[in-house]
Amino acid sequence: MTNSCDIKLSFGLEIGIIGTNFISDTFCEALKILGITPAAVYSRAKETGESFAAKHGIKNVFCDFDAFCSSDKINSAYVASPNFCHSSQTLSLLEHGKHVLCEKPAAVNSYEFAKMRKLASSRGLILMEAMRPVHDTAFNVIKKLLPQCGKLRFCHFEYSQYSSRYDRFKNGIMTNAFDPTLSNAAVMDIGVYPLHMCVYLFGRPESVISRSVKLPNGFEGQGNVILGYGDMTAEIAYSKITEASLPSFIRGEDAEISFGHALSKINEIALTKRDGTKIPTEFSPVGNNMIFEIRDFCDCIAGKISPEGFLDATENTIYVMDEVRKQNGIEFPADKVIF
Repeated sequence: MTNSCDIKLSFGLEIGIIGTNFISDTFCEALKILGITPAAVYSRAKETGESFAAKHGIKNVFCDFDAFCSSDKINSAYVASPNFCHSSQTLSLLEHGKHVLCEKPAAVNSYEFAKMRKLASSRGLILMEAMRPVHDTAFNVIKKLLPQCGKLRFCHFEYSQYSSRYDRFKNGIMTNAFDPTLSNAAVMDIGVYPLHMCVYLFGRPESVISRSVKLPNGFEGQGNVILGYGDMTAEIAYSKITEASLPSFIRGEDAEISFGHALSKINEIALTKRDGTKIPTEFSPVGNNMIFEIRDFCDCIAGKISPEGFLDATENTIYVMDEVRKQNGIEFPADKVIF
């Protein structure tokens, strides 16, 4: 099995980071594992940027976004800002000739993502969504096991994680994590993982049926989606207000693959035949699976692999999220162009 020591990056990243929250800390830790120190960080607040830079040994701190984009200190950027900023910041970086690895969801809607993808292509630059599970070695294990399942009939992809900020929300304290004006919703923040895994494996569905549960401020707290694939049905479940303990699974006529539990980082995979026989799988999770998306980002830039399959999966996922939001009245300011 692949481990962090096996990974040799094919492109010399001089990467700048936008965003200083916990996901950026995790990203910096992954870079460190791979022997990379980020070249720069952008933060609107100087003190916040300097504190983050000191923590991760970053030499260059920017509070001016245009200066960050045009800097010769970076050749690429990791965008981990709030959802509603992803598209505009990515477009600016691409305009300045930088490759972009953008946190999920890459865009608020299909219209935004189409602009991003078109610009990256026209400039000969790499755009990739930071969607950890489909770059993780766990995903390749699951794909290789699929033929043993026989004719596929049903699958269940779930990511339900009780948000660490939900108790504050219930106590009347508004946080960004539950603020719908920032293009936040459970489907955007956490549902994107099971949806993306499903459409990466099976493509754009023939039909989408969904139902959302909203909190008093209109924020979507959880949702369920049924995706139609002809003679197979996919069920998607996601929540920021409950916790799941059961695994996800893909079920065929001959066997079932189960994997769990948080789809951002799969920690176990099992194959069970129809007669109950359990087949061992060779899989060991790594401590920080962001190393794999960084590797693939570098390989795309170096021309070793094509980004098109990743981009197609992102495009199809955003299409499904658009449908879910339309069906459940989840609208953001950016949607006025298309909704």
